[in-house]
Amino acid sequence: MGHGHGHGHVRPSSGSASGRYVRRLAAAFAIGAVFMVLQFVVALATSSLALLSDAAHMFTDVLGVGLALLAILLARRSGPTFSRTFGMYRGEVLAALANAVLLFGVAGYVLYEAIDRIADPPRVPGLPVLLVAAAGLLANLVSFLLLRGGAKESLNVRGAYLEVLADMIGSVGVLISAAVTLTTGWRYADPIAGVAIAVFVLPRTVMLARRALRILFQHAPHGVDVARLSGELNTLPGVEDVHDLHVWTLTSGMEVASAHLTIAPEADSSDVLSSAQALLARDYSIEHATLQVEPRESARRCDELSW
Repeated sequence: MGHGHGHGHVRPSSGSASGRYVRRLAAAFAIGAVFMVLQFVVALATSSLALLSDAAHMFTDVLGVGLALLAILLARRSGPTFSRTFGMYRGEVLAALANAVLLFGVAGYVLYEAIDRIADPPRVPGLPVLLVAAAGLLANLVSFLLLRGGAKESLNVRGAYLEVLADMIGSVGVLISAAVTLTTGWRYADPIAGVAIAVFVLPRTVMLARRALRILFQHAPHGVDVARLSGELNTLPGVEDVHDLHVWTLTSGMEVASAHLTIAPEADSSDVLSSAQALLARDYSIEHATLQVEPRESARRCDELSW
């Protein structure tokens, strides 16, 4: 006899960020868009590579926050259906991966421009760059505070949050380079700051991309030892064998598991099922699990499957 059971429900509040973060994302998007345009205009007018780097990075902030907002709205309005059994929750993971790709592109472009300018860096007026960088820093600080809470609950919001954090630090770099240019006239301050910002972004980008790819490839959640989990399920009273065990992350905060449990003839399937559910929820925080409890005769069919 087989028993399929899913304990708990998919939780939009944890996986796609709660509704209160939608307004914060919208506010961060509007603030970032305004200052992004300002930075691009001044960067092109002054030939500042540092400000252009920061403006391009802010563009990814704006696009990243917009993607995060879109993914959350899709997840909330397009819940599970018979054709989309997991809804649109993976949308925020795809958005986070898109953010990482954009950041790689920005870093590469800035490095290319810096190499091209290294022989003869242009003269950059320090005052307008200084003023715009200060305004950009203020905008990033506001967005940072708006997104800080949601970054703990959603990978997608965390992606936008990390971009804003990196851009905030980048704005500090632009401020420093503008101050050096303004006080000393040293032309290398601006391209050096541009390169420093690009290099600073890369490690965080790699981390974000790695986390998104782990979810998309359905790897086991970080910190979950599947071999240990299998062993603990196998020691439950009445369980003879554990097979077809799969543990993966649907999206941020949504860990899912499925497994077949072969039980002894005298074992009570309901007791085994309850014990397994309790183990997954208590020790691994996996509340959404589909467990099939089966006798030895039914388990033989699993051995015949090719995957």
